[in-house]
This record gives sequence, structure tokens and C-alpha cells, in this order.
Amino acid sequence: MTATIDPARLQFGLNTFGDVSHDAAGEPVPYPQVIRDVVAEGVLADQVGIDAFAIGEHHRDDYAVSAPDIVLAGIAARTERIRLSSAVTVLSSDDPIRVFQRFATIDAISNGRAEIVVGRGSFTESFPLFGFELSDYQVLFDEKLNLLAEVLKEGPVTWSGSTRAPLTGIEVYPKTASGSIPTWVGVGGSPESVVRTAHYGMPMMLAIIGGDPQRFAPYVDLYHRALDQMGKDRLPVGVHSPGFIADTDEEARELFWPHYQTAFGRIGRERGWGPTTREHYDAEIEHGSLYVGGAETVARKIAATVAGLGIERFDLKYTTGPVPHAANMRAIELYGTQVIPMVRELVTEAVPVG
Repeated sequence: MTATIDPARLQFGLNTFGDVSHDAAGEPVPYPQVIRDVVAEGVLADQVGIDAFAIGEHHRDDYAVSAPDIVLAGIAARTERIRLSSAVTVLSSDDPIRVFQRFATIDAISNGRAEIVVGRGSFTESFPLFGFELSDYQVLFDEKLNLLAEVLKEGPVTWSGSTRAPLTGIEVYPKTASGSIPTWVGVGGSPESVVRTAHYGMPMMLAIIGGDPQRFAPYVDLYHRALDQMGKDRLPVGVHSPGFIADTDEEARELFWPHYQTAFGRIGRERGWGPTTREHYDAEIEHGSLYVGGAETVARKIAATVAGLGIERFDLKYTTGPVPHAANMRAIELYGTQVIPMVRELVTEAVPVG
């Protein structure tokens, strides 16, 4: 795997879901301020040289962002170079035509820096909210991905399916200046999802939120083999994983732990998981997919994942739970100014190209 990596092609992003943060008194920050803070975080990410900034979609009280594209448009108007992405757009409960139109608009505002990551999402609140049945989970995603793939070609769209009225030679506007919007498929790790992504000729973003990231190597291999068998060119593979960076390992671990416990403890109770313990947290940092520590510790762990999986993109979900905005801003600064340069250096040293 490692011999296929070209360090010059590596990209590094940040992800957020707009987690509702706490203020200095430990009180939840109002939703409007959280959204403004996310914009400020995206602007800082641009200033410190990060390649991409991605915002996820949720419809529940612990996240402030339900319309990532609107927030991305605000960031687009205040930035110069950073790519602006969803993480993910829950395509099953959205309209593929409107998804394209919104991101084509972001692409215009940002002068060509928009990208989309579509997926089924790990939460289901959007289904009842927008009038969809969970029993249609699979067919909704399959058909809407198929329609989006046609719309992304930016020509006349002819399409039919069971989830909406057919289209015959319909043009969708606005068109983009480049004629395309880079679109990834977020994959949780099923072989069927991997092969589907290859079928559409879209880059694959692996969501790895726990356990040894190297266990996903077979999926990366399957994706590349599927592309080869379908006669398609090699496409990027990315990884999205949670983490947090502070000035020292101890500071990062101690600051992040109560917020991680809050977020994963709630999700665990909702889904019937066991309790979120400090032992589990420490084990995920040491051996799993939790990138927590000072700059050097996080850089070495990211470099190991990049080299071990042979990926071209790593996105750090830098917010989990009610971490204060100031701590998130420091994490972004460290990621851009210290972690990313160090990862590039480590991968260059480890992987000869040519």
C-alpha cells in the first residue's frame, strides 16, 4: 500500500458538526453564536493553510448546524484558498437537484472551491423531519445517488426511479465554471458501499470512528480493485476520524475527555452501547482511531494511518461534544501550523516515490 502514496498529493482537512459548545461557566452557547464560531473556525483554517473545511448535517439539539451549505457559503465569502465541503450531506432525505444547486452556488461564491461528501449519515432524525420512511432507507439512497451522479454531469438530465417523478432532458442551473463539483461518497465500511462508490467513479471517504484504522485496509484494496475491474482511473481515498490537539499530550487528553464522554455517552445511551469509560478513551488514543495529543503525537498517528492505508486525504473531526470555542481555535492553529507540515515530512521520509 505505502508504495502508492505520493506525498505531494496528500490533502488534510477539518470536519465539524457544529457541536454545541460550552462557555467559561460551563453553560451551553446559544445556537446562533455556535454557528458564528464555526464560521470563525473555517476562516482560521484557511489562514493556517489547511486544505479543506467540511461541515456535517444534523437535526438534533446537541448540534447547531442543520444547513451546512449555508454556513459554508458564509465561510466562502471570507476565505481565499480552502476547499469547502459537506461531511456529510444526508442524501437519502434531501433532493439531489437542490444539493447540486446549493453547492454550485457555493462554488461560484468561492471561485471553484466547493466539494460534496454524500452519505446516508449515522443519525436518522432527518427521515421523519422531512417525511421519509426509514423502511425506504436503502432505496432512497440508491436512487438519489444515481440521480445526483446524472446531475453532476451538468448536461440535460434524463432519469426515472420510484422515489420521485421522472426527468426528461431537464437542465439544472447554475452551471459551474469548471463543469464539475468534486463529489465523494462517505462509507462506513460495508463492501457493498465500497463497490457502489467505485461504480459511480467517485472518491471514497471512510468514516473511521473507533478501533484500529488498519482494519480498513481491505476496503481500500477492494475499492482500487473494483475501479480497475470497471476500467476506471485511480481515485482518491480519504479517512475521517475524531481527535483533538492541544499544546501537550496531557493537556489534550484531560481537556478533551469530559467532552468526549458527554458526546459518546449520550450516543451510547441512545443506541444501547455500554458506558463510555476513561479506559476505553485512553485505549482509542493509544491503539484506535482517536487522534488526541500534542502536535507531534497526533502527527505521528496520522502519518501511520496515511502510510498504512495508502490514502490521499485525512480529515480530522476536531469537535466532539461541548469543547469551548477557544480550545477549538487553538486545535485548528496547531493542526495547520505544526501537525500537517510534520505529517508531510514523516510520509515523505517513509515513502519513496518513483
